[in-house]
Amino acid sequence: MANYQAEYRSKVVSVDEALSHIKSGYSISSAFAGNEPFTLLGNLHKLQGKVSGIKVFTSLNLAKYEFMNNPAYKDTFDVQSNFMMETNRQAHKAGLLTYMPGHLHDGTSRWISHNGMNVYVGAVSPMDKHGYFRMSLSMVHERILLEHADLVIVEVNPNMPIVFGDNELHVSDVDYVVEVNTPIPTLPKGAIGPKEKAIGEYVSTLVNDGDTIQLGIGAIPDAVGAAFMDKHDLGVHTEMITSVIADLVDAGVVTGKKKTLHPRKIVATFALGSKELYDVLDNNPAIMIMDGSYTNNSWVMAQNDNMVSINNGLAVDLTGQVCSESVGSLQYSGTGGQNDTAVGAIHSKNGRSIIALKSTAKNDTISTISAQLPLGSVVTLSRNNLDYVVTEYGIAPMKGRTVRERVNNLAAIAHPNFRAQLKADAEKLMLW
Repeated sequence: MANYQAEYRSKVVSVDEALSHIKSGYSISSAFAGNEPFTLLGNLHKLQGKVSGIKVFTSLNLAKYEFMNNPAYKDTFDVQSNFMMETNRQAHKAGLLTYMPGHLHDGTSRWISHNGMNVYVGAVSPMDKHGYFRMSLSMVHERILLEHADLVIVEVNPNMPIVFGDNELHVSDVDYVVEVNTPIPTLPKGAIGPKEKAIGEYVSTLVNDGDTIQLGIGAIPDAVGAAFMDKHDLGVHTEMITSVIADLVDAGVVTGKKKTLHPRKIVATFALGSKELYDVLDNNPAIMIMDGSYTNNSWVMAQNDNMVSINNGLAVDLTGQVCSESVGSLQYSGTGGQNDTAVGAIHSKNGRSIIALKSTAKNDTISTISAQLPLGSVVTLSRNNLDYVVTEYGIAPMKGRTVRERVNNLAAIAHPNFRAQLKADAEKLMLW
């Protein structure tokens, strides 16, 4: 029998020793979200003065780092991200980080094709008796990064849950191990107010018992999930497993019995949420954390009959174009898997693509529904790829509707203070 423990011990080094193997001109990529290696990234800036021309590809960072957020390190590290959280936004506004557009299912492979790939850093669960670690909380892009990396460095964290799926990593494929004992990152549920609650209740009327759902991140998806508590036998094929999905599992709402692809399994590419969520995931044979190129392949998702994609928007124009990632020209989040899941849903038998958003922003002073998207806004989702838009004022059907019908439907779910102006703007722009 192979002595995996001996091989493991031979690869354990300090964080400084592990990072010392990074050379000038290298491209480094970090694991995603819950697999983020906080200790390695937290010490990366110490390479300044020793190396130069380092590209760092990150996504959905959950902590602030010197190499990313401190302008003193700008000349050493070229930081790139394909999904913004608050720490990324701070770096972006300061000119310390640039955004890379792309869909979740293939964005990383496209980045590698241009930049190459030298170093992978990521957190994993402790090794099992067979020599395998688990990349428990994300497989968004970990697999393709590992396949291209020349150097693999992992943080082994005993607090990481054991989650199943296509997420194993053998000790023989690892170059260096850094042992840590840090808390697993959590993400609080969004604050659900009356508007979010109303949106959730409207969305709930569009979802039937036995449907397979995909939910996004934030207060609106959490409100939507909370509104599903009276549903039966829902399935899950989603980009992200959130705390509200764990609530639905605990309540017996999610069973997966009616799924046509991977029945009785909860399929996702990453998970992020509460400690209670991680308890649900831990050693649960119903969970499948799969590669993002699989879960978010629209044609894979479409194999689920009754697939319902439910995503957030920031702004919608009167023809149905959706901006979900920028505030004007300022990048706020990212494309993520929104287009992947929406296209999968509309090609599913009896599938539905839903965009949900509050009707206003800035204390009801700005309508999120407008005749034209604000200058510089990114069109995240084509008007051709959605069936419904939902606000706290109701549901606007889009499927099969003409531009004139869309204008009327969307104006009807806008805040009452803006409806007349929307109609007038539509006439002026000849939106019919």
